[in-house]
Amino acid sequence: MGNWGWRGVVAALALFCAGQARAAGSVVVYCGVNEAWCRAASTAFEQKTGIHVDMTRQSAGEIFARLRAEGANPRGDVWFGGTGDPHLQAASLGLLEEYKPAALGELQDWAQNQAKRSNYRTVGLYMGALGYGYNADELAKRKIAAPACWADLLKPEFKGEVQMADPNASGTTWTMLATLVQLMGEDGAFDYLKKLAKNIDHYTTAGAAPAQALGRGEVMIGIAFQHDVVDVAKQYKFVRVVSPCEGTGFEIGSLSLIKGARHPEEAKQFYDWALTPEAQAIAAKNGAFQVPSNKATPIPPEAPDLSKLKLIDYDFAKYGSSEERTRLLGRWTKEIKNGG
Repeated sequence: MGNWGWRGVVAALALFCAGQARAAGSVVVYCGVNEAWCRAASTAFEQKTGIHVDMTRQSAGEIFARLRAEGANPRGDVWFGGTGDPHLQAASLGLLEEYKPAALGELQDWAQNQAKRSNYRTVGLYMGALGYGYNADELAKRKIAAPACWADLLKPEFKGEVQMADPNASGTTWTMLATLVQLMGEDGAFDYLKKLAKNIDHYTTAGAAPAQALGRGEVMIGIAFQHDVVDVAKQYKFVRVVSPCEGTGFEIGSLSLIKGARHPEEAKQFYDWALTPEAQAIAAKNGAFQVPSNKATPIPPEAPDLSKLKLIDYDFAKYGSSEERTRLLGRWTKEIKNGG
């Protein structure tokens, strides 16, 4: 066969492969869980379906802001993970598509309740409790008592040694803000946060970043979801996990279809797959130790036992509203971040 013959075969193969790729389709996923889980989920779905995944990892607050900015011309198809309150807020603004997955009846009650309260515009993917971690070695070296409560974080010996995220960007810290308001009352919570600001090293963008900074020895205390602290504690033996004595809030990490998505059928395939035990088991293999929503998915042994924690009766309806988010974040930015 001459050169032109081989070129023709190569060209035909290229066209065939391109046609196959087009036939398989693609899906754009805005991912709110940790980077390793995002990548592993994308790879697993591609291998199972042949559908290409274009994944972008951001914090829940950043994804919510992105959806609002994109408005009626969304570039994403699926919002995968991240704290559920911003999902609810996006649902209330008409940014998410109503969808009842086939697996809905296989999910935990709290996951189904998330779907019901959003009129089936989002669903629970996992659950995790808020808390913080501390550096046991450093505390022992400085002869500081280990913190056990939210109140302990205000002690002067922790000046410049506490890290948390900015609730404007982070779903983790939005949960913290809403939790403190429910525990202490709004004015009490803001008084607490003003005092805590004196001990804050700096406000990060990602909610898991303070736990990671704790592991690197940059701060003595990192406020995060407990499962994120657990992941760091597996790598650094001096890290301890705290569920605050006064009580704490929790997240229902969620999954949503973006309204007006460019790849709606592929998006539904990803959504349905993400709720299967096969897909949810990927989390624990990639350092994510939340409680999964499908009843048939094994709970990672590292996951905090939520039945033993003092969890508040978190008001998802109120703190999942766009109006309450806008109001409280405005007050936090003015009084805490910008110093009043």
